[in-house]
Amino acid sequence: MNVEKITQEIVEWISGKVKEANCKGVVFGMSGGIDSAVVGALCKRAFPETSLGIIMPCESDPSDEEDARLVGGELGISLEKVDLTATYSTLLESIGGEVSAQSASNIKPRLRMTTLYYYAQKKGYLVVGSSNKSEITVGYFTKHGDSGVDILPIADLVKREVFELARHLGINRKIIEKSPSAGLWEGQTDEDEMGFSYKSLDSYIEQGSIDDSESQSKIERMNRCSQHKREFPPIFKPNKL
Repeated sequence: MNVEKITQEIVEWISGKVKEANCKGVVFGMSGGIDSAVVGALCKRAFPETSLGIIMPCESDPSDEEDARLVGGELGISLEKVDLTATYSTLLESIGGEVSAQSASNIKPRLRMTTLYYYAQKKGYLVVGSSNKSEITVGYFTKHGDSGVDILPIADLVKREVFELARHLGINRKIIEKSPSAGLWEGQTDEDEMGFSYKSLDSYIEQGSIDDSESQSKIERMNRCSQHKREFPPIFKPNKL
């Protein structure tokens, strides 16, 4: 991959999409992970004066905020913090009853989506997402959560390519070497939750098959089960005759 060429093309694409929407800039979540760091760096290049990163802890590891601020400081990204922990707790209390761990964890990215759109509307910005092709292929994102964005600049890049961009963009080594995590609960990592490595997933996407039949089976099952996440909701069309 020609990282310099791809970087320039993405920056121009972001700029073009924002101008098409008659907007002034971009807003994005800063999680402390590599995907959001890369997106932040690209957005900063596209809109040096009107790029805003939002740090949104929600029962999060404090080190994630430290990493997000590290990236923001090194790249010169304007940052704001909205702590969603109390909002999350209040919503769960209002729902009441037995709490489903998976359902509860998916509330967090949906609260973050709502927060980003508040800032976007307030400032006349577009919301930029940080999902990559690897995550999208297996549905490793929350419907109407981290997928609730206006544009997805790295969604056609597998995780390996995101790492290549990160190194080219000068993202801090600490972030590059950090285990990828959605930060949904303490100790959670993407690869542990998916049940296979990003290396295996990327190889499957690029080659169509991998030697590890168990991992391939999991990847294909996740892809099938998550198809609805990658499509607009079905619309009933009556026969009006």
